[in-house]
Amino acid sequence: MALVYRLMMQLSGVLFSLVGWVLSCLTTYLPQWKNLNLELNELEIWTMGLWQACVVQEEGGMQCKDFDSFLALPPELRISRILMFFSNGSGLLGLLLSGFGLDCLKIGERQQEQKKRLLLFGGMLFWMSGITAIVPVSWVAHSTVQEFWDENIPDIVPRWDFGEALFVGWLAGFCLILGGSLLNCTVCSRELHPSSVRYTVAEQQDQCQHLETETRS
Repeated sequence: MALVYRLMMQLSGVLFSLVGWVLSCLTTYLPQWKNLNLELNELEIWTMGLWQACVVQEEGGMQCKDFDSFLALPPELRISRILMFFSNGSGLLGLLLSGFGLDCLKIGERQQEQKKRLLLFGGMLFWMSGITAIVPVSWVAHSTVQEFWDENIPDIVPRWDFGEALFVGWLAGFCLILGGSLLNCTVCSRELHPSSVRYTVAEQQDQCQHLETETRS
């Protein structure tokens, strides 16, 4: 029963981490990090992401334009690009390592210590991936709030608001951290393998037989 529970926790951790990694990749390329509604023209909605700015028109659909220069971007968007790339890379590496460390995988059955280390390292990578996904979206959200309530900007000037990509990024970070925590919990828990159980039972039987021979003598 303990082995089944342990295996279910491992699979749940990998599943949550996989969902978080997919959402993290999606957050990186979504152009809806910031939204801007124009009161003078309610038929247009401007959006800004890490790579391009788009305008959504009710009749003409969406038109996007890539940013011309990386250095011309605001600092929060430049750093967010780097952090999101690091989040995606560490999440992918964590999936590969933790996949080889699962108990249900027959590869390396006799090398349990190495598989435990792979799971532990994969869980730590998922933590790093989740944190580096939460930091940029939180930073962009913080700067958006500061700009929205900036008293130096006239009220006539439109203000940027939260985009859908920020909420997707927060969800991605939560799933990655949860998946890494589940994997690390299975590593910290005591594991019982069938071979070790058979060895323990055989050792106890030998001890019992030895005690019986001593009592008879």
